[in-house]
Amino acid sequence: MRGKVLSFNGSTGLISGDDGKRYTFSVSDLMGDTVYVPAGSTIDFEASGDSAVSIYVIMTAMGERNKYVAALLAFFLGLWGIHKFYLGKNTAGIVMLICGTVGWLLVIPGLIMGFVAFIETIIYLVKSDQSFYEDYIAGNKSWF
Repeated sequence: MRGKVLSFNGSTGLISGDDGKRYTFSVSDLMGDTVYVPAGSTIDFEASGDSAVSIYVIMTAMGERNKYVAALLAFFLGLWGIHKFYLGKNTAGIVMLICGTVGWLLVIPGLIMGFVAFIETIIYLVKSDQSFYEDYIAGNKSWF
């Protein structure tokens, strides 16, 4: 049966099935290497009473922000904080934009923003999809 994840706290969660019923599940019911499923993800599962078992993720809700796009933006346009705006971290983006433009008059702020953008490029590429989602999309992490 197909369904959507309504909530998941890392150990237990709730699914809305296509049959209109709600099913509980635990992390041990996730199949493959999956250990985290964000809310809104489309899944396939087997119903066992009020519980869902043998859960396979079909499409995650992570798709709205991609870590590879963020890494490319950080590498090529990171001096101006474009990757921060892409991730919805507008305050950090404005700080980088100001330091990346006007900051060059003092040289040091511009250099620092270039270095920060390069480090963030590496961090975005090294993080797992789950960790990237938890930190930068679902979480409130703006820097590193």
